[in-house]
Amino acid sequence: MEGRKRQFSDKALEDFRLIDRATAGDEKAYTELMARYRKSVYHTLLKMVRNPDDAEDLTIEAFAKAFKNLPKFKKEYTFSTWLFRIATNNCIDFIRKKKLETFSINTAFSADNGDTVNIEIKDDKLDPEEKAIKNQKIEVIREIVKQLPPKYQRLVQLRYFDELSYDEIAKTLNAPLGTVKAQLHRARELLFDLVKSKRHII
Repeated sequence: MEGRKRQFSDKALEDFRLIDRATAGDEKAYTELMARYRKSVYHTLLKMVRNPDDAEDLTIEAFAKAFKNLPKFKKEYTFSTWLFRIATNNCIDFIRKKKLETFSINTAFSADNGDTVNIEIKDDKLDPEEKAIKNQKIEVIREIVKQLPPKYQRLVQLRYFDELSYDEIAKTLNAPLGTVKAQLHRARELLFDLVKSKRHII
């Protein structure tokens, strides 16, 4: 492993140390990893979806997925390459769902080690079986949302099912924009915990 590590930049090696600390239970290491990449992930996703609110949501989702799977990370490539693949793949799923024509299918970015990571989009047409599975998942998620406190149910409904922007939600609820964003962040955290407990069915 030492021989392979010499191929990596100092930044990549520091990432490996933070990952070791994080998987050992150091919460600060997670914060440091997010601080190192949050802006670059956000700006990459913003180029893809061209909507600041969506890019912010997708950035949070990307880190949530990455941190959940951090114990599976292998130090055969940089953390940044792995993180950006998670972020862009999650974003592609979002784009396919909303059928957004927002970026070239030839879009790519460069990781810390100079590797070029290409983004590929598969055919977004679902066959009948895939549609049935997708609808089933949506129903499962709706049932999970019902387990949230009422104020969070309303926020999730407006944001993810009605697909309103943060500003539109704030106007609908006659609430400060900052409050809406904070409460939606908390709602996502609660949803994430609920989904984890039911991951065998979704």
